[in-house]
Amino acid sequence: MIRLISSYVITLLLLVLVNGCKKDNYEKPSSLLSGKVVYDKEAVGLRSNGVQLELWQHGFELFTKIPVYVAQDGTFSASLFNGSYKLVRLPGNGPWVNNIDSIDVTVNGNTVIEVPVQPYFVIKNATISKSGTTVTGTFSIVKVANGGTLESVALFVGKTNIVDAVNNLGSAAVNGSDITDINAPVTVTLTIPGSLSGQSFFFARVSVKTAGVAEHIYSQPIKIE
Repeated sequence: MIRLISSYVITLLLLVLVNGCKKDNYEKPSSLLSGKVVYDKEAVGLRSNGVQLELWQHGFELFTKIPVYVAQDGTFSASLFNGSYKLVRLPGNGPWVNNIDSIDVTVNGNTVIEVPVQPYFVIKNATISKSGTTVTGTFSIVKVANGGTLESVALFVGKTNIVDAVNNLGSAAVNGSDITDINAPVTVTLTIPGSLSGQSFFFARVSVKTAGVAEHIYSQPIKIE
């Protein structure tokens, strides 16, 4: 009897180990979907991981979203299985006009795509410079979409190139109501904060914020030496 029980227990343990190995040996995604969020074929500057896209794939028992976070330079990537997906731009999640149309994406090996958006405003010809203890950002604003009201423009500085409205060591802003001519270059100035005064270099970006829209649209980071 004892031998029978022992054999039964051993058999159960072997089954558990085999099943556990099967779970650990599930195939992992081997394809890479990469791309960028663009307007007029140019990557859109964003807050680091502040904007999320969603991928959905039909035909599986669990129909759940695959979140894809967009980097500050507008790029993104995700490891996936080959197959057909729907890419969704979440309403109210970016500094652009909502677009509820999904994008059909076929992943086959390493796949590269562009995700078009229509910002309310874009930044052109951004320059940022330092003089003494002052940082000055100058840029032009181009209104792209109707229905957006300019709330403010801003300048951000930080130790790393990850710098935005959330990740910064200093900022300055100008209210949209104080900008009398949107067609003329806009200037924002900032006194260098003490936390950066001893640094041999730092990074800066300018941004535009649309009223009622959570996220800013940004220039690309500029290294200030």
